Amino acid sequence: MSKILAILFCILLTNLSVSYAQNCRNYAFSSNAVYATCVSLPVLNSHLHWNYHANGTVDVAFRHTGSTTNQWVAWALNFQRPGMLGAQALVALTSSNGTVQAYTSAVAGYDTSLQPSSLSFEVPMIRSERVNGDVIIYATLVLPRGGTRFNQVWQVGPVTNGAPSIHGLGSDNRNSIGSVDFSTGQTAAGGNVGGSRMRRRNTHGVLNAVSWGVLMPMGAMTARYLKVFKVANPAWFYIHAACQTSAYAVGVAGWATGLKLGSDSAGITHTSHRNIGIILFTLGTLQVFALLLRPKPDNKYRFYWNIYHHGLGYSVIILSIINVYEGLDILDPEKKWKHAYTGILITLGVITVLLEALTWFIVLKRKKEDKRTHAGTNGSYGANGHA
Repeated sequence: MSKILAILFCILLTNLSVSYAQNCRNYAFSSNAVYATCVSLPVLNSHLHWNYHANGTVDVAFRHTGSTTNQWVAWALNFQRPGMLGAQALVALTSSNGTVQAYTSAVAGYDTSLQPSSLSFEVPMIRSERVNGDVIIYATLVLPRGGTRFNQVWQVGPVTNGAPSIHGLGSDNRNSIGSVDFSTGQTAAGGNVGGSRMRRRNTHGVLNAVSWGVLMPMGAMTARYLKVFKVANPAWFYIHAACQTSAYAVGVAGWATGLKLGSDSAGITHTSHRNIGIILFTLGTLQVFALLLRPKPDNKYRFYWNIYHHGLGYSVIILSIINVYEGLDILDPEKKWKHAYTGILITLGVITVLLEALTWFIVLKRKKEDKRTHAGTNGSYGANGHA
């Protein structure tokens, strides 16, 4: 019985495999075009057909099934790295009335809106059509540098007011990357392609969010609110120093990771994020030196040191929070991560408000007690003839 079930299972798998191949190979194009090679891509209901020519050109047809109006589809080659950044894309934009417009677009940043632009290689022909719910992009590509194997990426997203909008962030959208060899017909696809760079980006983001974005504010809160309690003196200082030193050490590691990512970006930079990061590293280093050069409490320069130290510290905290959000926009993770960081900041903000109120209550109460004690002391002096 088990052998019969195994045979039936194998037959079923064979039929599914044949059907899957036919879905790609036996597709009849409206122009009667025939392509020697085709691949059914693993996500987003997409297929790639092509004819490779010995002169280094390739005729491609990228097909997305189940397409709707007010939707864009894109397929791209990336000669620099896996993923979207730096991709050279073929785009088809379907309007609300069902007409399709095809054009090329070079992706220079994560905030791209897929505006028409020329590519780094020649595209002598590009057109598109929509047939029975399938959107197809036809193009002729002149492959660069005599190579045949390249990174590829494909994507689908909505059209808003006639222009492409940001695509979804589900697992299929994140895994629509891979590679293709036009000569041999071999392909590789999946989220593991380029995983090392993605891990470095995620590491950079986590290190900086934890250090500059969380530990630094917590260290400042420790210094401001613990020292009001007499029992916490001088422990508050050591806790504050430990928090800020740890934040600086972790932040330097994140900053170094960012420098490495920047050097691997082949001229594609995030200027604002990079510049704020450099400023933060500089100010953080100055704060470390300030700790080493801290005057004693009775020193006449301590007043000016306090102004310098507090001003620099609050500037670092404000810039840190701004830059964490800049980094989140660049990484473009699932929204839950930005919501989580926002939740942490809100929590710290609520705690700050409560502790600020408690601190002022304690300080004002002590001032009243000091005045009462001082008045009582003066009264006793007066009774003894020393008023």
